Amino acid sequence: MIDEERAGALPVEGVPAEQVLDEIRGLRAGDRPTHGGRLFAYVYDPGVPGLDELAAAAYAEAAHVNGLDPTAFPSLLAMENALVAAAARLLGGGPGTSAPAVVGSVTGGGTESLILAVKAARDARPELVEPRIVVPVSGHAAFAKAAHYLGVALDPVRVDPATLRPAAADVAAAIRPETVLVACSAPSYAHGVVDPVAEIAAVAAAAGVRCHVDACFGGWTLPWLRRLGEPVPPFDFTVNGVTSISVDLHKYAYAPKGVSVLLHRDPALRAPQYFAYADWPGYTMVNPVISSTRSGGPIAAAYATLRHLGEDGYLELARRTRDAVRALAEAVADVPGLRLMAEPESTVVCFTSTDPELDLFVLVDELTARGWHTQPQLAYANLPASVHLTVTAAVAPRVAEFGPDLADAASAARVAGPVRLPPELLALAGSLTPEALTPELIAGLAAGLGLGGGPGPLPDRMASVNALLDAAPVRLRERLLVEFVGLLQRPTW
Repeated sequence: MIDEERAGALPVEGVPAEQVLDEIRGLRAGDRPTHGGRLFAYVYDPGVPGLDELAAAAYAEAAHVNGLDPTAFPSLLAMENALVAAAARLLGGGPGTSAPAVVGSVTGGGTESLILAVKAARDARPELVEPRIVVPVSGHAAFAKAAHYLGVALDPVRVDPATLRPAAADVAAAIRPETVLVACSAPSYAHGVVDPVAEIAAVAAAAGVRCHVDACFGGWTLPWLRRLGEPVPPFDFTVNGVTSISVDLHKYAYAPKGVSVLLHRDPALRAPQYFAYADWPGYTMVNPVISSTRSGGPIAAAYATLRHLGEDGYLELARRTRDAVRALAEAVADVPGLRLMAEPESTVVCFTSTDPELDLFVLVDELTARGWHTQPQLAYANLPASVHLTVTAAVAPRVAEFGPDLADAASAARVAGPVRLPPELLALAGSLTPEALTPELIAGLAAGLGLGGGPGPLPDRMASVNALLDAAPVRLRERLLVEFVGLLQRPTW
């Protein structure tokens, strides 16, 4: 039992180092497994022996280096420039290409990269009172976050329910004189399909508008898959009209979180991304990214990871991942009542249910009970609820186990039957507005769903929670999630 004076994050008397580490290990024991090929979201595991240790050692070497001032820490500047060059070469830019002047910045993650792409496009058009961006509804939610943070209007473009892609003609129709940026995905996160980048970039260029390719998810895998002979469509700087690309190194470059790269076709396009301020008595602030102080740890870890794996290593990891994707897709196709949302094109397997008695949210719980951690996706417009699998190289050795477990989980889900929410709760979800939610109503809903009234463990099964969210309109869904997460994020006194 921990003495009260030594409990909490700031005890009266310091705690021995090994005890602190034991406490952290104990807390981590309740997390999803980040290694072993059974978690299909959030983390990216290559299954390469020794890579974690190398990355951790590199991280420690630069953990206290501050990216705020590259003149004080030239080592970090050198590593950032090397990472940008590697990403640019992989994505069709650099000397000897049609985009020889590509420049870029290392950011803390894909969301930051997308926010900065929108900022650069907005600030390049200061004369506009209401700048706008055009984004397919399949585009990452970070574009909506960027629009919200930066005061930019968001014009969504529908996707075809069969192909899950936007049509270039619909993108063209959405462009207005106030449009500063058109976005597309390579691939989209939810379903793993590559948008028609060449066609979208062409309509953007014809309108004189920047075109950003969100390749945060696939930018480090699609080039290797192409080298393996896969039919990867054009999506990078080899496409005329593509003005910027984002690619996350903490995804399929298998670097620790958080490192992303935002590339621009030339320095003039990047210039509005910077923030500089000298109108105060302190040091002149010049930032290429959102953060000012930045730890060098993630950047050094990414540099070490790329250097250690090399092109041959990434090609082999892409091969293993491709083979795992194919095997998982076959396993899904073999289960009656399940249907692939799209034939896999990259590193995603996404499927839905065609059987009313096979509830996807119950299936997700059954898979979790068998040690497989998947990501449920709620219904949207004319797209059904689905299950998303982000596949990494570490999944390959476990693929043979997944098929039987999926079939067994599907059988168990049919026996359990679909989630049956009380009719009054369904009626409430369909009629409530976000503004009508009171603290008392939120607390009652949370308690009824097993979420409790404060911080603590989540219920083992989440099907009822997901079913309620799935039944709610989008705005109410957002508010419910905010309130539910707010209940969990409370101080531990």
